[in-house]
Amino acid sequence: MSKKKVTLIQEFLKGIWKENPILISLLGLCPTLAVTVSAENGLAMGLAATFVVISSSIIVSMLRKIIPSEVRIASFIVIIATFVTIADRFLAAYFPDISSSLGPFIPLIIVNCMILGRQEAFASKNGIGRSFLDAFGVGLGFTLVLVLLGTIRELFGSGTIFGIQVMWDSFHPWAVMILPPGAFLALGLMIGASNWLNELGEKK
Repeated sequence: MSKKKVTLIQEFLKGIWKENPILISLLGLCPTLAVTVSAENGLAMGLAATFVVISSSIIVSMLRKIIPSEVRIASFIVIIATFVTIADRFLAAYFPDISSSLGPFIPLIIVNCMILGRQEAFASKNGIGRSFLDAFGVGLGFTLVLVLLGTIRELFGSGTIFGIQVMWDSFHPWAVMILPPGAFLALGLMIGASNWLNELGEKK
């Protein structure tokens, strides 16, 4: 029996939910837990990672037939590091406050399993168009989770969303939400909710 052809829209959408790097694959959890003390940080990290995974996937796909298999991982890392450097320097030049908040986690995108995994599992085996859609979907899924997690932690930990006060004056912020335990708690609840929704979908 021949394998069912995945459509272009399915190629894009799978990274947002079905193969979400955080909620389903549990990849890139270190920056996810560390930088999401605010929605702004989550958005900045997500956009930086999306830029890197898309750019790297395009280049890897273009060079997939000429990169020797013996050095493919090293080659992928060099390509990823190039775009990480671009993203890091761009943030440092134009958004120094955000760059300072994210600290070493932008350079650490180089060894993010989500990005390296997409090069090995997909971009190195598919054409530019599909590789772009795959990377875009995965990057968008990664970004959406970071922003949602950052929004939840910022809302209950500081009473704000993107720095704008939204909670009532008498609200007492939950300090735990901007600390590591709050990150684990919020992410755990999000993963549990996604698993529950997936189970409901399978039963229908």
